[in-house]
Amino acid sequence: MNREQARTGDINSKYHRILDAAIKVFAEQGFHQATISQVAREAGVADGTIYLYFKNKADILSNFFSYRSRQVFENFRQVVNEADGAEAKLRSLIRRHLSEFQMDRNMAVVFQREALLARYIKDEYITEVTRMYMDILSEIIRLGQSEGTIRREVQVGVAKRFILGAVNEVINTWLVTGGQNDMVKMADPLVDFYFNGIGAPGTAPGR
Repeated sequence: MNREQARTGDINSKYHRILDAAIKVFAEQGFHQATISQVAREAGVADGTIYLYFKNKADILSNFFSYRSRQVFENFRQVVNEADGAEAKLRSLIRRHLSEFQMDRNMAVVFQREALLARYIKDEYITEVTRMYMDILSEIIRLGQSEGTIRREVQVGVAKRFILGAVNEVINTWLVTGGQNDMVKMADPLVDFYFNGIGAPGTAPGR
């Protein structure tokens, strides 16, 4: 490794160390209450070092979601592509979604609390994250409709928001209850619910 490579590696190391430290502090303190000094102390760097890499707190959060969301969605895309059929694809997607958040509780806290509210970071980051996920869901739903496993009259927009809303509720419940349970186990019941609904077979509305 030459001197330039070593320098680049050190820069990348500090950049990611600050990101990880910031998300931990944001998760514990809340974005609004957290300070640059707390982030610097958690990262083991001087306050001024933060500003060599980021403009401010909002820039740290934006960078985290931009960087981390790419990693997460690459994993989402991989498991969906590897599965066959709409039901298997949706099951794989939701399992990985819950698994990623369960493995990184700080990310889950900050994403659910800050990103979904989108109050403190640039809208384009949240818009991009949401669009990527919704695009995957749209693909799965349309595939199911073409296969005949999802009713053709089901509106894609309604269906994908229903799915995402349920997944977010599972994550929120897991966080509120202290993350004690294995929420990945909820993936199969959720998918079964999506495909089977709550109506008893052979009954009609109004009976």
